[in-house]
Amino acid sequence: MILAHDDEGSGPAVVLLHAGVADRGMWSPVVPALAAAHRVVTPDLRGFGESALPGEAYADADDIANLLGALGIDRAAVVGASFGGRVAMEFAVRHPHRVESLVLVCPAYRGLEVTDPVVLAFGDREDELLEAGDVEGATALNVDLWVGPEATDAARAEVARMQRRAFEVQLAADALEPGPQPERVEVDPRTIETRTLVVSGAHDVAHHRDIAALLGREIPGAEFIELDWAGHLPAVERPDETADILLQAWASGATP
Repeated sequence: MILAHDDEGSGPAVVLLHAGVADRGMWSPVVPALAAAHRVVTPDLRGFGESALPGEAYADADDIANLLGALGIDRAAVVGASFGGRVAMEFAVRHPHRVESLVLVCPAYRGLEVTDPVVLAFGDREDELLEAGDVEGATALNVDLWVGPEATDAARAEVARMQRRAFEVQLAADALEPGPQPERVEVDPRTIETRTLVVSGAHDVAHHRDIAALLGREIPGAEFIELDWAGHLPAVERPDETADILLQAWASGATP
């Protein structure tokens, strides 16, 4: 299966991996500034946007490798937001020869236990809403938590559209027999050898701030920055500034 994707611009290749509350559309306001000097690939991961979630075994990291192979790209700089950050690290561990650099933006990471009461309460409430069939309520819950105050009303509405679509695809997959079988890829940050920038949002939830701080310490040689204006989705909240951060990082040597 080749992931649905957009492929714009020319130059050194970069791959932008979306958050779990979104799909590749979250990067649309960022792409033009990047595509002026880079080949920018934005996929929909399985179960998001236009990528299906069939009843089979898969690994997100392998899906990225397969996509790059289909596009004739040997190596790429990889940027991952939230869930996309977790996939980016899995890709770096599983296919290290394909990764030129990493930028992890408010990343998710399985290696830190969730103790944040805000995130725990969110998970319980989301489960309740989805079990009751209230997709609209679950969508609004996600937008309220994950989209920061800097985002425009139009951006919030776009995230709601993307999250609603993800729920539709994922709930439909729940009815498959056999169902989707995602492979768990373990990540030890201390084994990531590529140059890495970790970005945290000062207004993100505590759990994700803790993850970013941990990864900034444990990934060898990683650079760490905290954005004083950002919540969980800087690319949605201030796309122009996010593009500038990426371009500056790559200009300093964090990309081809």
